[in-house]
Amino acid sequence: MTASPDISIVIVNWNTVGLLRDCLRSIYATTRDLAFEVIVVDNASSDGSVEMVRREFSGAILIANDANLGFAPANNQGIAVASGRHILLLNSDTVVLEGALQRTLAFADAHPEAAVVGCRVLNPDRSLQNSCFMFPSLLNWFLFATYLDRIFPRSRFFGREQMTWWMRDDVREVEVVTGCFMLVRREAIDEVGVMDPGFFMYVEETDWCYRFHRAGWKCLFTPDGEIVHIGGGSAPKLSARRAAIGNASFMRFMRKHWSRPATFAGRLLLASFYAIRLAILMPKRLVGLSVQESRRFENHWAGLKDIIAFGRYRDFPKP
Repeated sequence: MTASPDISIVIVNWNTVGLLRDCLRSIYATTRDLAFEVIVVDNASSDGSVEMVRREFSGAILIANDANLGFAPANNQGIAVASGRHILLLNSDTVVLEGALQRTLAFADAHPEAAVVGCRVLNPDRSLQNSCFMFPSLLNWFLFATYLDRIFPRSRFFGREQMTWWMRDDVREVEVVTGCFMLVRREAIDEVGVMDPGFFMYVEETDWCYRFHRAGWKCLFTPDGEIVHIGGGSAPKLSARRAAIGNASFMRFMRKHWSRPATFAGRLLLASFYAIRLAILMPKRLVGLSVQESRRFENHWAGLKDIIAFGRYRDFPKP
């Protein structure tokens, strides 16, 4: 009888064939002395991703959806067929570095109180990426919306939401582990349940960590393992729809976990977030924006119009 794998690696993909190939190669090249399975859930890609996985990674379990179901529902599909004692949710735009999975798993095994374990996340140039966050709150959103976290990044108060003062160089309990790499204990999922499928994209890991927290589980960070998170995978392909999807996710979180007055105030802070960034970009627009700035302007303008138009919670805008 074949023993269950230590880790089931679930990767959700939407039109990132090159990044997905590099991610899968890094897993197989760096993961040794560890029983693992790879599950790729493809959300109706049109770039040959499904064919690439079938051709080059025949050992992976492939779920090919006929439509883009969203990030949380697709992860839940992978979790449903996973047989590992731990589930690793891994973004397709990541590269696993040597020994990262072995070390993170060893840490998780040594800390049975942890539902979720995160590792150190690096940018492509190997600079530190701010993984791990605090739960959303009115104070945290105010500091983020007003750029105070960027003006005073080394401040434990002003940088609290993204923990910008912390170099991710020691073990500690955190509130939210970033969704690009989440090692989740099977027993915790059995108790709390899978991701909320109502989150099409964004905030789903925050909601999940919040539910684990309320059930008495911990979310821990260890610097033992490292990955590279490239970014720029699926999300930019959504264009200005990203803002509407993000708004819907934040509104869903607030309506689930906050009071009605706090939700109303949170909506105002979301509007302020977009308005402040538009005000900063507006003078530059008069003399000409770069391509990147133009995309940001389009996204912020779409986000502001969308959040103002919210009369009540609505369904996610599907790509």
